[in-house]
Amino acid sequence: MMSPLNTDIVSDEGGQMSALTSQQNADLVWDLEKIHQHQRAMTFVKQFENRFCVFSSSVRQLYTNYSIFFPEEADRQMVILPDPYAFHDTFSHLNPDAVQSTGLHVIPGNLIGKKGLYLVISHRDKNVKSVPIPFQEGIRQILRRSNTDDPFLPVLMKGDLREFNDQLPCLHLNRLRLKELSGLSSLERESIRTIVTDKLMSLYQESSALNIA
Repeated sequence: MMSPLNTDIVSDEGGQMSALTSQQNADLVWDLEKIHQHQRAMTFVKQFENRFCVFSSSVRQLYTNYSIFFPEEADRQMVILPDPYAFHDTFSHLNPDAVQSTGLHVIPGNLIGKKGLYLVISHRDKNVKSVPIPFQEGIRQILRRSNTDDPFLPVLMKGDLREFNDQLPCLHLNRLRLKELSGLSSLERESIRTIVTDKLMSLYQESSALNIA
């Protein structure tokens, strides 16, 4: 593991916190211009702050300890800010090919006339319809695989905050394949498995208390 992105934090005149990265990493600045319900999207994604790890393909790093904020001076942008004092929480030298898109989305039940959160797979073939499952049940099924040789380890990347069917905000989940992390030691791979699994367990236990967009 290496030290994360160096970060200087300053306060603007309005007392808001702004982050100025001393090294440019565009993967940590998410453009929300295409999202119509901006405020809803902000509220929705903040619920998952630090609950899913974030991967940056450009610097090949996985951030497991970070904050989300929306700088007032940058209209419709979201910034992922790794904790500058927890360098051990950032994993480096990850093979970008180890992270795969899944089509799996976290959606608010409002989209399907239900309460709570749901998981649904978005198929490229519009004629194929998947059955949404309650979020907590979906996380439970993912956790069942956590100790297998090929666990399902969900991570976020730039662009994963979206609008489902151009309606309410949702989160797309990518999958990190441990077997593809050849550049890491077995200890580092197991550390990633443990961290992601622990976050999922906490999310599973607290999911019923999450607010809906």
